[in-house]
Parts: sequence; structure tokens; C-alpha cells
Amino acid sequence: MSLPLFLGSEIYRGSSYGDWHPLRVPRVSTVMDLSRAMGWLPRAQYRTSPRAKPQALTIWHTPDYVAALARAEDEQEVSAEVRDRHGLGTVSNPIYPEMFRRPATAAGASLLAGDLLAQGGVIYHPGGGTHHGFPDRAGGFCYLNDPVLAILSLRRAGAARIAYVDIDAHHCDGVEHGFAGDSQTLLISVHEEKRWPFTGALEEDGGGNCLNLPVPRGLNDTEMAAIRERLILPAVAGFAPDAIVLQCGADAVTEDPLSRLTLSNTAHWAMVAALMRLAAPRLLVLGGGGYNPWSVGRLWTGVWATLNGHAIPERLPPAAEEVLRALTWEKPPQAGRAPPEHWFTTLRDAPRPGPVRAEVSDRLDHLTRRPAARGKIPE
Repeated sequence: MSLPLFLGSEIYRGSSYGDWHPLRVPRVSTVMDLSRAMGWLPRAQYRTSPRAKPQALTIWHTPDYVAALARAEDEQEVSAEVRDRHGLGTVSNPIYPEMFRRPATAAGASLLAGDLLAQGGVIYHPGGGTHHGFPDRAGGFCYLNDPVLAILSLRRAGAARIAYVDIDAHHCDGVEHGFAGDSQTLLISVHEEKRWPFTGALEEDGGGNCLNLPVPRGLNDTEMAAIRERLILPAVAGFAPDAIVLQCGADAVTEDPLSRLTLSNTAHWAMVAALMRLAAPRLLVLGGGGYNPWSVGRLWTGVWATLNGHAIPERLPPAAEEVLRALTWEKPPQAGRAPPEHWFTTLRDAPRPGPVRAEVSDRLDHLTRRPAARGKIPE
């Protein structure tokens, strides 16, 4: 596979968790439209995501849960027993028309990615990154855990050692549940402290293969660069993985309503570029969180540009600007009620540098003393 491949689907267009839910906003469809408007998504680099069959999902999810999820979509309701047992029909994971088909499409793309990367390459799957799902339960807007399924698919296709890096504002509790203690998987999570799901404490090492870095509110670009250079890149390079999976959630930027971190989207693009330079034979980049339609669409389109080496212009062409001006955000938080002009005319945020605070530096010092920070994971 010589050029990066984009896995997408029209199911994301118009599908919503409900008028009040953070995932009422368009995301993947915006990235597809913007990338095409920029001339960055030719047919040869696009593949429609398949929908995973129920049986394929049971390589990690329980058959009872998969059946309950499919039944909930068919019936558009669940019993109190199913809600309590499986977390379906809750405020976070509501009943909505595509509640099985949409996550099964994301899961299908992650399963397909492992097969397509058997001989190496780069795949972008912005509809993926649902890292809060558990084998028998939905959680945190995630009905299935496609990152876990991607790792299992990569392993089945020949990738023995896999590094999973997660820069979503929220801790990857479901992925850690799936691979904690696995000496062939390195897990690194950078996430906001004191934020749901309230897991991923600094001392939690998952049996030696997990590097959890909770960061304080206000994390800036300079601090993320320090995290990248002092922790993430040395750990991944030392681990010498056969595949890297990056969960590139877009909710750590200033404009997102569900975090208090203050990164620019250039921090995410720099992470993508740096991991590409490590030259692992397989790279899979997933989406994740992101709840401001302009910031997530711009960030994830820039990820695709970075994977392809496309220059990002200072001013978008009219067709791309039109895509952004057509977006709406019903009932937005205060910050989104009067979108600034640059949300329509540019992809690149202004840099958001700042000091490297003592609490960030001290936590980095603590983690870099661990064997996993040098890629050495106990058997």
C-alpha cells in the first residue's frame, strides 16, 4: 500500500445521538467533504467502511452484549435490566436509529484496517477511536471498542508488537481493560486529570505496559511537545513496534466543550508527523472525541493532510470554506455561539505555547524512570 488510505462511510452523515447529545454534531462527513474540497481525497485513496457482522464483534465483545445492542436498534427501546447490565439507553449512550449500524461500521473499518495493513502501510479511520467500550457494556458515547478490535486484527494479520498512543482528553479505560498486562502491547495515554472516566492515574501501570499521564487543565502546545519528545517518542521507539495505533481525539483543543485543555490543532498534527518518522511498518490513525463541529473537522482534515504530506494553505479555497460555513451547531456552549471567522477560512490554529509547568515536568520525570518509557515491558 503506497499511499495512505482513508476509511469512511456515509452513515456518519446525518446520524446523531440526539438533539441534546454532544455527538449531535457532524464530524467524519465534514472531514470527507473538506478533504475532497481540498483535492486531497481521490477515489484511489478512499475505501467505504464495511459494517462488522455480529459474529466478528465477538472476538472481544460478549455475544449477549452484541445481541442486546442489535436488538436495541431494532426495537428502539431497552428494558431496565438491559440498561443496568449493558449501559444502553443511558444519558451517555442513548437509543438512536443507527445505534448498532454506526458503531458496527466503525468496528468494521478497524477490523478491515488490520487486514489491509498486513504488508504495511498507513490507514486513517476518523470514525474510529471509541475507546470507552467494554466487552459487555457501553460507556462514554462508545457502544463498541474499535481500537481494541483494531489491535486484535493487526495481531491476527502478523503484527506481534503494537504501540497504542491515545491523546484524547479522556482516558482510554476500555483499551487499558483489554490489554493491561500484555507484554506485546505498549499503551500510552495523555488525558486530562479529574475528568470522566476518572481512571488512568499516574501510578496505574497496568502491570507494567501502561504509561498513564494525567495532565492539568490548560495543557498548552509547549507542554504537549515536551510530552511527545520526552515520553511518547522514546517509549515507542524503544518498544520497536510492528504497528502503531494513534487515537487522535480532537477534544483537547481550546474550543472543545468537554475538556479544559488548551491545545491548538497543530499539536495533534505534530504528533502524527513525529510518529510517522518512527517508520513502523504499519500506522493506523483513529479519531475519537471532539464535540465542536468546526474544530474537529479542521483538526482531523489536517491529520489527513499530514499523513499525505500535503501543504496546508493559510487561506482555504472557496469550496472548502463553503463546507465550514455550512456547518451548524444547535444549542452550542457559549464559545460556539458566535464562530470566529478563522473557523471558516483556515485549517491551522494559531499556536498556543506556554510554560512547561512543574506538575507536567514532574509527572514526566516520574514516568520516564519506568522501564516502559524505554520500551522495556516485563514479560
